Amino acid sequence: MNKLWGMVILALYGASAGAVFARTAELAANTASAQEHTDTDKKQLSQNIKVAHCLAASRPAPWQAPNLPLGLVEIVSDDVELIGQDSAQFDGDVNINTRTMSLQAQSALIDKQQGLLNATGPLTYRDGVSKITSRGLNASLNDSNISLLGADYQLTQQQGRGGAEQLQVNEDALELSNASFTTCPVDSETWAISADKIILSQKEGWGETYGATLKIYDTPVLYLPYFTFPIDDKRKTGFLAPQISSSNRFGVETITPYYINLAPNYDLTLTPRYMSKKGIQLQSEFRYLTPSSQGLLGLEYLDSDKSERELGNRYLFHWQQQSYFSDVWRAGVDITNVSDDNYLTDLNSNYANKTDTHLARTGILTHLGERWRTDIQLQDYEVLGDHLESYTTLPRIGFTQTNAYKLGWFDATVSGELSHFRNSTRTIDEATRVHIEPQLRFSEERYAWSFLSEFSVLHTYYDQQGNLEGTQYEQTVNRTLPKVRLYSQLNFERDTSLLVEDGIQTLEPQIQYLYTPNKDQNNIGLFDTTKLQDDFYGLFRDRRFSGVDRIAAANQITLGATTRIFDKQNEELFNLSVGQIFYLSDSAKPTEQDFAGENNYNALFAGEAMWHWHRRWYLSGGIQYDTDGKQIIQSHVTLDYKGDDNELVQLNHRYANDVSGNTIEQIGMFTSVPIDDNWQFVASYHRDIETGRSIEVFSGLQYESCCWAVQITGRRQIETDLNQSINQEQAIFDSGIGIKFVLKGLGGKSSYDAQKLLREGIFGYRRPYFLTN
Repeated sequence: MNKLWGMVILALYGASAGAVFARTAELAANTASAQEHTDTDKKQLSQNIKVAHCLAASRPAPWQAPNLPLGLVEIVSDDVELIGQDSAQFDGDVNINTRTMSLQAQSALIDKQQGLLNATGPLTYRDGVSKITSRGLNASLNDSNISLLGADYQLTQQQGRGGAEQLQVNEDALELSNASFTTCPVDSETWAISADKIILSQKEGWGETYGATLKIYDTPVLYLPYFTFPIDDKRKTGFLAPQISSSNRFGVETITPYYINLAPNYDLTLTPRYMSKKGIQLQSEFRYLTPSSQGLLGLEYLDSDKSERELGNRYLFHWQQQSYFSDVWRAGVDITNVSDDNYLTDLNSNYANKTDTHLARTGILTHLGERWRTDIQLQDYEVLGDHLESYTTLPRIGFTQTNAYKLGWFDATVSGELSHFRNSTRTIDEATRVHIEPQLRFSEERYAWSFLSEFSVLHTYYDQQGNLEGTQYEQTVNRTLPKVRLYSQLNFERDTSLLVEDGIQTLEPQIQYLYTPNKDQNNIGLFDTTKLQDDFYGLFRDRRFSGVDRIAAANQITLGATTRIFDKQNEELFNLSVGQIFYLSDSAKPTEQDFAGENNYNALFAGEAMWHWHRRWYLSGGIQYDTDGKQIIQSHVTLDYKGDDNELVQLNHRYANDVSGNTIEQIGMFTSVPIDDNWQFVASYHRDIETGRSIEVFSGLQYESCCWAVQITGRRQIETDLNQSINQEQAIFDSGIGIKFVLKGLGGKSSYDAQKLLREGIFGYRRPYFLTN
């Protein structure tokens, strides 16, 4: 037979084989259109191939199922020979396609009566999850079970490849005998599993191995009689990637997370943490998701700290939840509790920062009505260190009018709260506070200017209980104060060539007048009130304190201005903001109003600036200056360079003249440098100029390839003791090294990020903020 193309549609469930085979000559005329269709498929297939190096090296292009009726087989070959009524022999460039698979082979024999397909190779088999090359294939067409000999396979839905003496394909999984598995590219096989049997279940998303040996660079390192590993993103119970480190504080440390997939909407992670100098700590995290809520419960427990046995059991409890019951009702819980003040600084935790000085315990229920918002809140703080305990709020019921009443030109609103406080260690051990604040507001906004006027009446009632005899406090206090605020801003704009060609410069002068009469409030306790930050933006606030236990006297004018420069793409390249408060009466000056013994400044000048002169460079800074005392109160400056591929450098300086009675002046540096496509170096350094010593040194080196990753870090940082003064003469440092190792595809995913590494220290890296982000 000359070069004859035979295109055969074999009806496995329908017409007899003889009738089908008789159509071979008729279908040969369609050879040209069939070849054109094949070329189109190949073109489309090539367009779908991913260009990423790892995917291109480890995963073939996805297979496209032909548009065939279910139960039919399409066969194209150079030659075909009918054998009786039920069999056919195909030879020479045989292509067999069904809706679920395709096969290219040298020859194939189909026996319809027995439902068998035998093919000899070299051959290539493809389906929706794999591509397999083999020297022979036996298939049952009745139950879709396929067996291949001497097979090399590649998964198409995720990274994974290997070989097997025998490979069986069924609807649910690939079963391999005397097989191997790896996620590494062919030319860079760092690790592989060799096993007596491997089952790769696409349906379950996991692989099972029996009699497996893990090899690193072809060297056996671990034998496992049985274990499972993920082959996609589906969750399943098993060990996650471990971590190993060593430090002065912990000694040798190993962290081995074990993940338990309890249900689709909740799971549990148990993490034994061994520390040779402290003992074994058990960490657990339970996550849950319901139709109305999501949250997690975390518990960390150390039975006995070998380095500090006098502390007994050490633990941390954390509960966080957000609930949305309806469009108008929502609730939240955020509770963190520790066994002792130095738990976080000694043991670290993912649920709080080691520099935290207090932990919030809050529950809140919120109703959002058409005109009113109501919050019912229970709040407590666990104060860490040798400090006064804060008051517990049980409860605070706050209400705010969200839809104002119209009174002529004015908007009329009312807000307020009912709060009850308790603290058995204070002079006032119990107090009830009622605060009501009606307000009239008029505002007008135009492109070139805006004006705002507010008139408020602040009325507060206190019922204070405790041993008040001989103190300045009174049991019953009524305080009523008016407040007037007038604020205006102008907006100017012009073309400019300053710093940029074809740019736009704006000038935004601001002025504010604020008046509140002076009133002695020392007969009122401090329950939830603290002083607010005195930066540029704080100059134009209408209050100096966060709560209502102190309402600062004010008779002042605040002047300020901001100028900005934008390029022709409207990207902000430069801004400068400066402002100062001028007091019109001595009684309104902060130095005349003592607050918890804190320093106050009468002539406060504040400024902020940013210069983004190049897309990679960013300079920012701020200052607060007392013009009366001729001294800097606080300042900060940061220079950032941000390149591609996690390349960054940051230099910073911060100064504060009074932090718990101490002057703080520090310089710092962060850097992340990609060495090549796989290697990354990160480092940070911070030094205290006042004490003349380093306070944190950190460096890390990480390697990440297609199938494995390693991260090695080293750090030296000052230990924090919240029960002692921060100005310790004899500082204690903790030094340590750590290593994280991930074999991708064996229970671990690399999530290494240079910026994430730099955020883990005491002085975490903060990336520059751009208005165009």
